[in-house]
Amino acid sequence: MGVPLSHTSSIDKAHLKDTSSISSTETSDLLPPLDEKPRFSDFLFRRNAQKIKPNAIATRRSVYDEPHLARHYWPSEKYENLHRFDPTARWTFAEEKAIVRKIDWRVMLWAAISFSALNIDRGNLSQANTDNFLPDLGLSTNDYNLGNTVFRVAFLAAELPSQLVSKKLGPDRWIPTQMCLWSIVTLGQFWLSGKSSFLICRALLGFIQGGFIPDLILYLSYYYTKTELPIRLAFFWMSSNVCSIIASFIAYGVLHMRGVLGRAGWRWLFLIEGLLTLVIGLATFFMMPPSPTQTKKWFRPNGWFNEREETIIVSRVLRDDPTKGDMHNRQGLTLKRIWTAIMDYDLWPLYILGLMFGIPISPPGSYLTLSLRHLGFGTFQTNLLTIPSTVLGFISMFLVTLLSEVVNDRAIVSMLEDLWSLPFLVALYCLPANPNPWVYYGLATALLSYPYTHPIQVGWCSRNSGAVASRTVNASLYNMFVQLSSVVAANVYRADDAPRYRRGNGVLIGIACVNLLVLYPGTKLYYVWRNKQRDKIWNAMTPDEQAHYLETTKDVGNRRLDFRFAH
Repeated sequence: MGVPLSHTSSIDKAHLKDTSSISSTETSDLLPPLDEKPRFSDFLFRRNAQKIKPNAIATRRSVYDEPHLARHYWPSEKYENLHRFDPTARWTFAEEKAIVRKIDWRVMLWAAISFSALNIDRGNLSQANTDNFLPDLGLSTNDYNLGNTVFRVAFLAAELPSQLVSKKLGPDRWIPTQMCLWSIVTLGQFWLSGKSSFLICRALLGFIQGGFIPDLILYLSYYYTKTELPIRLAFFWMSSNVCSIIASFIAYGVLHMRGVLGRAGWRWLFLIEGLLTLVIGLATFFMMPPSPTQTKKWFRPNGWFNEREETIIVSRVLRDDPTKGDMHNRQGLTLKRIWTAIMDYDLWPLYILGLMFGIPISPPGSYLTLSLRHLGFGTFQTNLLTIPSTVLGFISMFLVTLLSEVVNDRAIVSMLEDLWSLPFLVALYCLPANPNPWVYYGLATALLSYPYTHPIQVGWCSRNSGAVASRTVNASLYNMFVQLSSVVAANVYRADDAPRYRRGNGVLIGIACVNLLVLYPGTKLYYVWRNKQRDKIWNAMTPDEQAHYLETTKDVGNRRLDFRFAH
């Protein structure tokens, strides 16, 4: 048996906003708030597990336990889960563990499958290149670069509009719609005829897929606390590595269909993978409920959670981050809120990192299959040779996430991606004109086994946004800079520099050095300085002055004096 949710029935919760009812609630049994990030190493190695009693109270103290603060953080009347929010609710560790596990299986698993569908349709162009895709369509390396640029620019242009549509319609409607639309375009590439149709399809794919990742992250934030989400995002991106491995085996089989009905193997690859992701997209309409309290549908009459579980999910999320109750999940953003989020200069350092951090890795990864073909490896051998770096990248991503949790740091740990790439880029730069194919392959595989720190930085940006409205726009802006990074990276390797791309590798080495010596250290120092500024002002205020500020301020999100930036 779990502990009672509260002394308040579900009928009389309307009076909870009266802080006198909160002040009468016993709070001595509450746990202190968690740090910004839990110690994943403790979770992994079961440290201190014996100290936690399953039936002990797991509810953590928050602003809702302070009568003079609670009303300043109360959820909006439009918040879709307000009827399940109960600040006097209590639950046990056993209940919390069971609920989080249920969310992982019901929500997170399908989100990972949806993300895998995106990566299948984003990555099949590289696999198509191993089957004479460019010669069949009469395209050059520069045409391939142009196609990647068109895709990235369209992807970038769609980021913010997609987020605004998602916030208005709800991610549960918009995400599966995106998936179905891009799947139709993907399978339509079966009928590509030349440069024009190639560029049109790349533009359509980029525009439809733009905003998908921030949409999915926003959706996951409805269910997880800010200390749980970064870990899930790491596994989220790990699922893309698993998808890449599976996609390589699919490509290995499908590309053997070259000649079937007189068609090239790459055409069958687009058709079959497009149909596969279309099925996933259609299923997503039924697998993505709008919110924790809206899982009951005609095809799911009992829902996923009972009333007690819904109350625990909503209450624990709002206790962790009260700003998640600011808006309805189908509430659009005003132009003023959008402009305020865009002009949030405290997030500009993260946007610059998003622009720069991935450039040193991107060109070698995009050109791996083409480079291996130039060195004499066959179509099917090339597809199989891409698997080791994917597997090793999966492992290194896990380890860098583990390290981030152990040291509770983002800026310094995120540097490891560029730090890893630098020596291997130097080695590629120093190779002779006609390198041994296996030496090149070994260096390229080691380079592409880098620890992917993007999940850490996505969670970092989300954490430093501080409000749902800001988080929606800022996540899009961050991802736009990441896509702009891909546009830049797509033009580093040029046809007149092929096949060694020595000049391009020199550029990548320079960018990696700038990231390591200037951008990451500078970003960390900036946030340390900003937090010290706010501590000085906030700590100089009396409790009454702090309460007056909270009651009268028009500052929102990370503009508030009581907000502290993660770094």
